[in-house]
Amino acid sequence: MDKLKMHSPDLSQGNIEKIRNLFPNCITEAKDVNGNLKLAIDFDQLKQELSDVIVEGPQERYQLNWPGKKEALLTANAPIAKTLRPFSDESVNFDTTENLFIEGDNLEALKLLQETYLGKIKAIYIDPPYNTGKDFIYKDNFADSVDSFLLKSNQIDEEKNQLIANQESNGRFHSDWLTMIYSRIKLAHRLLKDEGVIFISIDDEEYSNLKQVCDEIFGEANFIESFIWVKKTAPNNVVVGSVHEYVLMYAKDHTKTELHLLPRDAEKDKDYKNPDNDPRGRWKPDNITAAAKGGRATPSLLYTVVNPRTGQEHLPPEGRMWAVPEDIMKKKIEEGSVYWGKNGDGRPMDKRFLSQTRAGTVASTLLNDVGSNSTASKELAKIFDGKVVFETPKPSSLITRLLRIATKSEDIVLDFFAGSAATGHSVMALNKEDNGARKFVLVQLPEVCKEGSDPFKAGFLNISEVSKERLRRVGKEIRDSSEGASVDTGFRVLKIDYSNMTDVFYSPELVSQEDMFAQVINIKEDRTDEDLLFQVLLDWGVGLTLPISKQKIASKDVFYVNADEDGESADLIACFSRNISNELIKELAEKQPLRVVFRDDGFANDSVKINVEQIFKQISPITDVKSI
Repeated sequence: MDKLKMHSPDLSQGNIEKIRNLFPNCITEAKDVNGNLKLAIDFDQLKQELSDVIVEGPQERYQLNWPGKKEALLTANAPIAKTLRPFSDESVNFDTTENLFIEGDNLEALKLLQETYLGKIKAIYIDPPYNTGKDFIYKDNFADSVDSFLLKSNQIDEEKNQLIANQESNGRFHSDWLTMIYSRIKLAHRLLKDEGVIFISIDDEEYSNLKQVCDEIFGEANFIESFIWVKKTAPNNVVVGSVHEYVLMYAKDHTKTELHLLPRDAEKDKDYKNPDNDPRGRWKPDNITAAAKGGRATPSLLYTVVNPRTGQEHLPPEGRMWAVPEDIMKKKIEEGSVYWGKNGDGRPMDKRFLSQTRAGTVASTLLNDVGSNSTASKELAKIFDGKVVFETPKPSSLITRLLRIATKSEDIVLDFFAGSAATGHSVMALNKEDNGARKFVLVQLPEVCKEGSDPFKAGFLNISEVSKERLRRVGKEIRDSSEGASVDTGFRVLKIDYSNMTDVFYSPELVSQEDMFAQVINIKEDRTDEDLLFQVLLDWGVGLTLPISKQKIASKDVFYVNADEDGESADLIACFSRNISNELIKELAEKQPLRVVFRDDGFANDSVKINVEQIFKQISPITDVKSI
């Protein structure tokens, strides 16, 4: 039951609505005294609408602006006191896989990946919320100072909510959505290789705004195409019904972009035959005339062609001309590249040889053959034994088409709105198809499944659980197939959490003198050696998917990252045990790793701690030595 307003009507908002009907271009968005968005009037624009001369006002300039843009810029640049914690029990082939699944807020994930994946991602595909009034908008609050931010991480409100419902009443506002998407795309841009590209699915609601955001971040010159995806075969029961969405495609640098043709259609290649046993192989007849430009044919291309067998003369049809000059035509006739019909007395045709065609086909911007919403739902239901686990999945065939255009073997693909993990599915399936070795990095917030919802009924508490289970099931199906034995179908699960370091590590000025003795240990008690290892990998920019092994040396656990069987040539050696001796340090130095790290309070005594750098300088001067 609705409640009475119990207050007088807001006349100003009523007046704004009236002006909106007359001059929609004069309506903008602004924040009220409480920081909430509301409709407002652009009075300078309204003055101009009501004047027949130019009204003086702010200097005109071309730009996209909205309430919250400065906050979005701050959000993109502000640091966070977070880390990634490994969960091997939720992973598949944790020690060997090169795929990554990150559970947590994607803004935080993009910040944490800046060191490790900077300039390394070849293709990004994202399917962000569309601001329909039915989805969620990420709540990013970076209003506090950096010091306060580092302590609280400011990614949640007082109730620890990371998502806010995009109510129907707020669906008319674009500013919240723009603030959310701007900071994320800005960070994603830095992760792309110079030849990399990004694909973004979007509908009409925010298409124009998203394109302006991408024009600003990537540059207008780096806009490649706007694909139209046919999401359903029939419109809703309305006068005009939408059956499509868009996929925007931008390059990091269009002068360096590497794109690929799609595989040739085997059915169409059947048109190429070789009835005359031509040594150049299969061919098919093709038109050897061209349309006259502007209705006027080039005089030099209006000549007579004589059939060498019958002597019959041929001129181009009305309004057309020969496609090649006369000397080239004579050469083609001499070498048997002109076809005269089945009986040898027809009009001349060009023999187009299969060997002379391109190795693939050009991709169309009309995506009407890559599956629909219905296809995606059926695909997901089949994977989950008929259960409905996700409301609006994208068909993996759509993403596969985009990845065919943008990637090749060994490339890394990122999706930081992973949803049902269709992108991870597509990467594995494409690797199976072309024997590739692409890797994926997926990010998904553990958005809670509402009680009574379809995924909840299927046994899933949050969306990231759906994502991981899909990867497990699809991966097993591929592994069990004859063609998929060599495909990396594993994934390493990492979850975003507060730093492993105590608060004093970041803000020592907040610790009183009385607390000093309690702060000798700077690592939180509930963190494991594996947790510390992954924070070190993040801070040092070492690959998060490099193989990891563990050995016991002098009863201490020692981690080797990307080392051979003997522990030699390691990118990193880490030992977070206590009471480390000079003997252990010497043994590790003899491995000559690129980097080595210990706990700051892990040495047997002060003299051992002092000797560490000297021991490595003598035995392995190439090693970078650090402690946490």
